[in-house]
Amino acid sequence: MAQSNDALWGGRFATGPADAMAALSKSTHFDWRLALYDLRGTAAHIKDLNQAGLLTDEELAVLDKAVKELAKRVETGSFKPRAEEEDVHAALERGLIEIAGNEAGAKVRAGRSRNDQIATLIRLYMLDAADALESWLLDYIDALSSKAEEYMGVSMAGRTHLQHAQPILLSHHLAAHAWPQVRNLQRIEDFRKRAKKSPYGSAALAGNSFGMDVDMIAQELGFSSTTENSLDATSSRDLVAEFSFILSLVAIDLSRFAEEIIAWATLDFGYLRLSDEFSTGSSMMPQKKNPDVAELARGKSGRIIGNLTGLLATLKALPLAYNRDLQEDKEPLFDSVDSLALLMPAFIGMVRTMEFDRSRLEATATDGYSLATDVAEWLVKQGVAFREAHEITGQLVQFCEQKGAGLQELSDEEYQGISRHLKPEIRKVLTLSSSIESKTGPGGTSSKQVIEQLVQLRKLTGKGKK
Repeated sequence: MAQSNDALWGGRFATGPADAMAALSKSTHFDWRLALYDLRGTAAHIKDLNQAGLLTDEELAVLDKAVKELAKRVETGSFKPRAEEEDVHAALERGLIEIAGNEAGAKVRAGRSRNDQIATLIRLYMLDAADALESWLLDYIDALSSKAEEYMGVSMAGRTHLQHAQPILLSHHLAAHAWPQVRNLQRIEDFRKRAKKSPYGSAALAGNSFGMDVDMIAQELGFSSTTENSLDATSSRDLVAEFSFILSLVAIDLSRFAEEIIAWATLDFGYLRLSDEFSTGSSMMPQKKNPDVAELARGKSGRIIGNLTGLLATLKALPLAYNRDLQEDKEPLFDSVDSLALLMPAFIGMVRTMEFDRSRLEATATDGYSLATDVAEWLVKQGVAFREAHEITGQLVQFCEQKGAGLQELSDEEYQGISRHLKPEIRKVLTLSSSIESKTGPGGTSSKQVIEQLVQLRKLTGKGKK
């Protein structure tokens, strides 16, 4: 088989690759989405070639016009890669030559390699994806904040080990799902600092020898600076792994809330009702209303974690510099971004439209003797050591369980029979509101503290109360 004229290599080969080899090497079916980024790089590259004296002003004008025309054709879909073309770079070089002619088009490859090209393109892609992810997260935090404001003052059972622990405000719980995503926003911003360094000009691994102005190219492409080491720049994908990790954390945080939503929507909990718009039914059982958005969030989180794990396994033993293994960095990244692009609008819509059962939440908020800790803390305030207070409260709970009574339902004599420290005044802390409003420490569940959290979240999203 003869090597295709469209290939970017082949001069030293007597024959072209076998069909099986060509099929394995081909990447246009997934890297074509980088085509416009590739052309942005080419537009900056030809300016640099002109400054370095490798393109005449006339050739630059021809090529600049050709790049713009090719970008239009790519956007409209009138230019596409051929079946035999190995990657996005080969297809676009062929398109450029078709428009500009071989004399000018054949000069574009000077001073660059597919290695520094793809290292640059993947950073540009991730920076755009980071912008999209940031927008989704801000919308999600806004949805949680709006729902927390809507149900401000509604109490519920706070849980540890999924068991009743202490009463909290529903708004406090909803805000607790916002703060991990705030940290993900911070991770995105920190990621940008490292991703905004341009590998362009690193060539295959050793840098270029044409005296090209790589700082100019970096500026043209919107980078803040250039990479420090050409060997590292062309062969490292830690930034891809880092961004994939952020995507995984976003998905994991969604999945944690999804798990609660699935449980809360059951008859057993009865905490919330999902909108018909963000639910599905059963093909067999007419009564069913299924939380598919939440279930798909759980499922896609596993998929996104798998993408990260696979990428890390690919990177773990690669010697410097570039290796073809790195072709495997893009599909998992693209899939994770695409998965969140599908998931987040639906998840946000589900949160915005869900309705909570206020009476059910409050009726179960003190189940399981969840006010017991308030008793222990009241005893401490009366001068009882916490170790003893804990023991006394445990005995109180045991007595109430045996009697089938609530903590506040015992007589004065029964309290005194358990401990002389259990005075009638204990009843003043055995109410839902007193328990919640006593948690006045920073980040606590009192109304004042939760409102302060929502104010902070609103400042972050830049949106007022809905």
